[in-house]
Amino acid sequence: MIEPFLNEIRAKFSRCSKDAFGKPRIFLDNGAGSMVLEDVAKAEFETRLNFGAEHGAPAEESKTALEIIQKGREDVANLVNAQSRDSIVSGESATSLLFNLSYAIAKSLPKGGNVVISEYEHYANVSPWLELKERGYIDEVRFVKFDRESYELDVNHLSTLIDKNTKVVSLSGASNVLGCITPLEEASKIAHESGALFVVDAVHLIAHYPVDVQKIDCDFLVFSCYKLFGRFGSFMYGKPELLRALKPYKVEPAPEEIPWRWEHGNRDPALFACVSAVTRYYEWLGQKLSLDVPAYTQSRALIKKAQFAIKKYEEKLCKLFLEQASELKRLKLFGPADPSFVTRRVPTFSFVFEGIEPKTLVERLWKERSIFVREENFYSYALSVLGLKTVVRASAVHYNTQDELSTLISALKCF
Repeated sequence: MIEPFLNEIRAKFSRCSKDAFGKPRIFLDNGAGSMVLEDVAKAEFETRLNFGAEHGAPAEESKTALEIIQKGREDVANLVNAQSRDSIVSGESATSLLFNLSYAIAKSLPKGGNVVISEYEHYANVSPWLELKERGYIDEVRFVKFDRESYELDVNHLSTLIDKNTKVVSLSGASNVLGCITPLEEASKIAHESGALFVVDAVHLIAHYPVDVQKIDCDFLVFSCYKLFGRFGSFMYGKPELLRALKPYKVEPAPEEIPWRWEHGNRDPALFACVSAVTRYYEWLGQKLSLDVPAYTQSRALIKKAQFAIKKYEEKLCKLFLEQASELKRLKLFGPADPSFVTRRVPTFSFVFEGIEPKTLVERLWKERSIFVREENFYSYALSVLGLKTVVRASAVHYNTQDELSTLISALKCF
């Protein structure tokens, strides 16, 4: 259980209760970017100050820079249960990594065929594939429907869309608007049975769920550090044989070895130091939860212990919010609303409120109640499917409390 350690957890995020100006507030905008661990900020400062030299030189600071990079790859491999650090590619953003991957697939595979994505994708996992169609590399992009009542992926529809001509199935691990979790293992099996590559956009999933690339059996998976208590920057897991076989865009003198051949320009050791600090946090939390289980000594076991505990705690957050929100007749929720199905969603709640425009509601929640939520389209394809321009989104993570969500509901009751 996380609850006994919640105060210690929140203490590791210096802006949990007050912003940089000393203003008390409730932060429920984690879907746009989580708060940064203090240890992450320290790691970035120390690395940038002391190890800014480019790796590859005989000087100790250059050697240390390479060690930091390789340790960061190893920690990401532990985080997602990849077999090797050589399967971990770094990038500027998940968007850039997905574009790079789509171009590599286009260069490496015969023209034609189709790509399958869902109706609730972030545009980072839509535009790269639509561009391949526009450039003539593929014939069609197919969209898997989500159920208009449960908001969950229609797996039966997925099965009908995939055929022998499907090159790629690329799905979000969780919708950044609807909050529903995609049945990745089932989707992966369906994709591979037809010989398609299976790609996962885990940007909105990884802070909430124990991501395991071996269990999912995905071919590629991307996530962003700034949504995982770190700094800006992203990572992609790829099966080593595919990282070697596909042809990414690269400058000619750049290394051919993986993962370096997929990375454009010099690597920033500070990014890797920061993701290492995030994994140390997971290990710390896993150890807190495992005081009576001495066998939990390895990094991966501790990380998974923490991730499963986070998922269980966030299910309680979901249940509380959904039960209390059901009493608000003016609130229309877009996403799984049944409190008994919280295992299949993350604590991301998108809604509109009858009688108040989304932008006005967000402004009032901030000015009158110091509750930080956001209103926009969130680059989500789902909003166009639902005929919406914007929604209000409250997005929690494990350092948020049940009281904070109850305060949001209480505020809405007063409007």
